[in-house]
Amino acid sequence: MSSSQNEKSIRVLVVGCGNMGASHATAYQLIDGFEICGIVSTGKSKEVLNEKLGGGYPLFSDFESALKETKPDAVCISTYPDTHEEFAIKSFEAGAHVFIEKPIAATVAGAKNVRDAANKAGKKLVVGYILRHHPSWERFVEEAQNLGKPLVMRMNLNQQSHGYMWGVHKNLMNSLSPIVDCGVHYIDVMCQMTRSKPLRVNAIGARLTEEIPAGNYNYGQLQIWFEDGSVGWYEAGWGPMISETAFFVKDVIGPKGSVSIVAKDAGGAGKSSSIEAHTKTESIRIHHAALNDKDEFANEDTWINLTDEPDHQELCNREQRYFLKAITEDVDLTDHMQDAVTSLQIAFACDESVRTGRTVDLD
Repeated sequence: MSSSQNEKSIRVLVVGCGNMGASHATAYQLIDGFEICGIVSTGKSKEVLNEKLGGGYPLFSDFESALKETKPDAVCISTYPDTHEEFAIKSFEAGAHVFIEKPIAATVAGAKNVRDAANKAGKKLVVGYILRHHPSWERFVEEAQNLGKPLVMRMNLNQQSHGYMWGVHKNLMNSLSPIVDCGVHYIDVMCQMTRSKPLRVNAIGARLTEEIPAGNYNYGQLQIWFEDGSVGWYEAGWGPMISETAFFVKDVIGPKGSVSIVAKDAGGAGKSSSIEAHTKTESIRIHHAALNDKDEFANEDTWINLTDEPDHQELCNREQRYFLKAITEDVDLTDHMQDAVTSLQIAFACDESVRTGRTVDLD
């Protein structure tokens, strides 16, 4: 890269080098307009990532030291959620834009603090809602909006995790439950489909292993009621005991019919813990409810097979292109940030419902 290109590039400090951090770092290396100025992790993952990227990047074990030394234009935060609020606010105070993996923080108050810090600093905050950048998921939302109201939304993502991924999940459960960590994605999708005010939630959960702290749970299921009469449920479980029967359900029903994601390959045995499989759609099936004069279906089901089926890395590339566009074109992210806060607020209300055994009304 020439010196003139360097001057124009957004210098990014990569913080966290796990699955998502490594994918975002790869995106920064691939996309003209970004330049990695440092890599941060507390363990050896930074050395592994540095080698994967070809080496030569400054490595740090301490976030604050890295922030002070590199003086980045932007910071990419892919650490565990209990560090998100602190790292994001310090980044904004240092004058950097922030890309942060979901959830935006480990508490609702923390999420609002991060949003407010971005506004105060006049910097961009993009939250890693990866499904918003998937053309098939965008089409899924669009087709659901054509079904009439109310909607019934049925979704899950159960992961029969073991080995490395079980270790990741156990670490995540020190601060968040599965229905919060993964649920924010699908709650966000439901909110996009209905564009209606969520009114209340109810949820259940179970602790299926003694390998996680007492009081935590590794299986949960939530239900949401919306003002327009729509309802939705989401189910998530992590661990070696989780069943792979019907672990991938993405289904919406309305008065005019239904629309479903049919992931024939991604929904196969042994795929539930695959990060690559989590975003695969493969086919969208639209069922038409209209009947003829004999009460038989007037139309056959419609199958949509989109040719643009990006893999996990390409989705991360698209997220980072959006981040670059937000910075260089001064995109208004007001709704983006509020949607991230709202979906997290709903998810934590569901967590409260699990712990109290009561329905929780939303503000």
